[in-house]
Formats: sequence, C-alpha cells, structure tokens
Amino acid sequence: MKESNVVRSKIEVENLQDAIALFGNHDENVNYLRKRNEVKINLFDNSVIIEGEEDNVVRCEKIVRLLLEKSKGNPVNKSFIRFCSELVDNNDEDRFDELCKVVAVTARGKQIKCKTYGQAKYAQAIRDNSIVFGIGPAGTGKTYLAVAIAVTMYKNKAVEKIILTRPAVEAGEKLGFLPGDLGAKVDPYLRPLYDALQEMLGLETYSRLIEKGVIEIAPLAYMRGRTLSNAFIILDEAQNTTREQMKMFLTRMGEGSRIVVTGDATQIDLPNDKASGLLHASAILGGIDDIEIIHLKTRDIVRNDLVQAIVKAYEDNKNQ
Repeated sequence: MKESNVVRSKIEVENLQDAIALFGNHDENVNYLRKRNEVKINLFDNSVIIEGEEDNVVRCEKIVRLLLEKSKGNPVNKSFIRFCSELVDNNDEDRFDELCKVVAVTARGKQIKCKTYGQAKYAQAIRDNSIVFGIGPAGTGKTYLAVAIAVTMYKNKAVEKIILTRPAVEAGEKLGFLPGDLGAKVDPYLRPLYDALQEMLGLETYSRLIEKGVIEIAPLAYMRGRTLSNAFIILDEAQNTTREQMKMFLTRMGEGSRIVVTGDATQIDLPNDKASGLLHASAILGGIDDIEIIHLKTRDIVRNDLVQAIVKAYEDNKNQ
C-alpha cells in the first residue's frame, strides 16, 4: 500500500461498550474486518479509526456504521459481520430491517433469523413468490428456512396444510434392502424434514398435526394425480428428480398454494442417462412471473466455517 493512497476515517462511538462488542474477544471481530477489507482498524478513546486505501476505507466505514447501528439485539460475531458486509457490498444496507427480520420462532421461543445475505434473499423470495427454487450446497439452510417459513405461514393462517416431499433416490444405498413398507423405507430420507418441523412446532403439536393430516410427509411418487390447494409444499433433494417428475410435481399446484423446491446441483444421484429435473426446471422457468430462482453459494453455508472450506475444496477440485 503506497503512503500517498492511504486515507483515514474516524467514527465517533457514543457508547464504549458498543465499540468493545464490535471488536470482540481478543479482537477477533475487528481482525476479520481488517482482513476482509484490507485496512487498519484501531480504537482510540471513543473513536474507531480506519486507515487504508480509499475504496477499502469507504466500504469498511459503511460496514462499521451499520454494525454499530444494528448490533442492538444482534450478537456481533463473524456471521453477523459477514451479513452486514454483504448488505454493503450489494448496496442493500437500507434493507437491513426487511432482510434481517425474524423468519420464525421455535417451540422453545428461539428466534430464527437469516445468517447470510443469500439466505435473506431466499427467505424474502419465498414470501414474495408462489414458486421458489433454492439451489445450493449442503449447510446453506435451504430446507430449514423453507420449513420455518411454512410453519409461520400456517400459524398465520396463510395456508391450511404443509406438505413435504422428496424423491426416493438412494445415495449409494438400496431401498430394497431396508426393512418395512415403502413408508418405512423412505423415513430415513425424510428425517431432516421431521427434525426441522419438530423444532418449530414441538413434538406434541407436530404429532397432533401429523395425525390430523395438516402436515403430510410423503415420497414424491405419492403426489401424482393430486391437486394441492391452500398448501405450503416443499420438494426437498430435487436434484434427484427427473424432468418428468419435476413437471408432474409443479403441475400439482392448486389455488392458494406456495411451492419451494430445494436441491444441490453437485449431489445428483440419478443414473447417468437421466437428466436432473431441478437443473432443467431452473433453466427454463426463470423468466416466468411469480417464480424466482435463488442460487445459494459456499459463503452461505452456516453449519461450520470448516464446512465452507470442505465444499470449496471439492468445488475447486471438480475439474481435476
């Protein structure tokens, strides 16, 4: 960095505790900001001082001001800093309240909020459109957020039923060797959906709604011939649908329904002679009004930073 290009910005902080929270334990938050924006950041008295090249300083100043303004009620950690940084990078900081609002509240009272800009755009798309495709790697919250919004819409009486489905395609295993009828065989494949629903509703409410038929969880094959009205319908693991299955599923949609289709284009378990219905649908339906296709990225993985690194390593190695 040439000395002549260095500029300096000073941000006054009214509450010193806010500045301490911004910096984090052992300066872990501010070190992340320094590295991400290639600037120097220091705290003098009640002022945050940012130094570096002009463009970097301007961007970092916007991020710091947003963090200081919006940190009340939000833990200042790497995830929250990344979220605010992406808002600034996309000139969407004015939409913070819209994109960072509570998605759902679990049965234990925990507030569910989006943790990345991509997740926030995905959640907003589900609220605004009748059909949404959420495509991205494992750990980006595609299914979890869809279930959370489905439960919220049911509680708000926007829909009368929640229907969850996925294709019964094995990832290296054979259904025929599993015990029980077809329902028992596909149960392991539907477990992530069960878990998310039980967290949102609590086991007792979940069991009661299953018994009443308000919540239905079934293999994709069970959707054929039906018209699904006033329902929130989630098709999970859609990368393993064929073109014919995807068309069949999407045309089940009746009046007053919402559909969310989730999948990971890098984990297709179909035979080589079968094209993925998810890839085909996302290629031909993107220009239709009231359908939105959201592509979540590696940076939207929220399970663990190590998962991001693993997925990125596989992405970088896929052509080698």
